[in-house]
Amino acid sequence: MWHRWYRHQCVAVGWHAKWGFKLLGGKSDAGWARARTALQRIQVGDDIVVALQGHRVGRIGQVTGKRVDDGQWDPLVPVSKHRPDGEMGRRIDVRWDLACGPDDRDMVVALPEQARFSSGELRPTIAEVRSVSPADLRQAMNDPASWVGLLSHFHYERALSDYIAAYPHRLEDGLVPHPDDKIRERVFGDGTRLDVLLLDRDSRPVVVECKQGHPTHENLDQLRHYMKLLVQETGCKDARGILVHGGARKLRRDITEAAQARPAVEIVQYLLQIDFASSGAG
Repeated sequence: MWHRWYRHQCVAVGWHAKWGFKLLGGKSDAGWARARTALQRIQVGDDIVVALQGHRVGRIGQVTGKRVDDGQWDPLVPVSKHRPDGEMGRRIDVRWDLACGPDDRDMVVALPEQARFSSGELRPTIAEVRSVSPADLRQAMNDPASWVGLLSHFHYERALSDYIAAYPHRLEDGLVPHPDDKIRERVFGDGTRLDVLLLDRDSRPVVVECKQGHPTHENLDQLRHYMKLLVQETGCKDARGILVHGGARKLRRDITEAAQARPAVEIVQYLLQIDFASSGAG
């Protein structure tokens, strides 16, 4: 839906008047009552921000017009057998501010904790934002350290770990799977288990931890915990640690400083790329 909103220069809600949801009268529904009030209050010139799951936002847009009256239904979800009236048909036209946030529409912004919306603002379909000032929101959206892929929450950590275990040289030249399966597949004494264990060209064990989003202090602590346990429980002299993440390439300063503390942790960004090609008989 975010892609459709971006392309059509609008945002939209449902609640078709044909279903009894009218701007005046009609069904008594708490969700519609709140959305209706918001639709009536929104004015040309107002700013609208698109909130996505996981404390992420798309873009900020300025309202250029409203097509929300009962007779102006224009669905963004096409009419089909199961949706004879379509869906998302009350539109608010916007002009996206393309100077705020990433240039690529496949990138979105993962808001830092101090710039996140309250649960009361996230729960309804439309809500006025009071918890974050427009200036603070724009500052957060213009920080490349907060830019992440739209698919950063696609669940492929396990697949990524398996890929690195099978093709470790793609991560770093000279890396190979650890040859001792008792160590490679080891469950530590505290019940935890690392993602991937490799050896580098100097036969030094390398612990690899995979994360979907941008690195956090908790991620670094977790990786260092595995490195410490590996040394304690296997008798190896030391271990390297590599944190592979799907967040922004540019890291916050506090994360880079924390990664440089001893024992140092290397941070590597991965990019998901899938190619498709037609296939047929040979």
